[in-house]
Amino acid sequence: MSRSLRRGAAAALVLAAIVPLSACAAGNDADTLQIKPDNAATSIDNSVKLNNIVVVAPAGSAGEYSGPASVTANIANTAPKDDLVLTGIKVGGTAAQLTDENGAPVSQIVIHAGESVLLGGKGGAANAQVPSAKLSVGGYSPTTFTFEKAGDVSANANVQPAAGYYEGFGPQVKTSPSPATSPSAPASPGAGAGTGASGSPSAPAGSSSAPAAH
Repeated sequence: MSRSLRRGAAAALVLAAIVPLSACAAGNDADTLQIKPDNAATSIDNSVKLNNIVVVAPAGSAGEYSGPASVTANIANTAPKDDLVLTGIKVGGTAAQLTDENGAPVSQIVIHAGESVLLGGKGGAANAQVPSAKLSVGGYSPTTFTFEKAGDVSANANVQPAAGYYEGFGPQVKTSPSPATSPSAPASPGAGAGTGASGSPSAPAGSSSAPAAH
């Protein structure tokens, strides 16, 4: 093979290596995927697959954060016939409260064979919220999923604030309503008079008559 042919073959090999890498890079960054490439994923055997595991702190959170957080993940049951039962999630050492799509507490989440469940978000079939956790926003937190028969599986989940793609996936923080203050009614004469259903003082039975003539 001549020197020029060797150069051409080498250039072709380099070009062939660059094109697939460029295609992969474009695919990972495609807006249609809406998936961050560094999100955690894990599996148990070939029957349980967890993708895009993220711990979500409230919007505006940054740096070291302590407080409520939620967990979002896509959990797929790839078993041919058996149900997959999720019984618990822990962020660090803190257990999450599982709730259904209506926000009612549940002890487990059942995923039928061949189906998947999205945790968190408005379209999620269930939610998992940690009442309080110590997190580093932008960092990672060990997150453990417990299944009834499949056992435990852990991953280092990315910690993100509830903004951008994760807007709507943050923890539901309940605010205590301020006590209602009702204006005090002015004192009325005849404090011993009865009170009607409407709350206004009622006239005593037998209204006062004119004094008897002497």
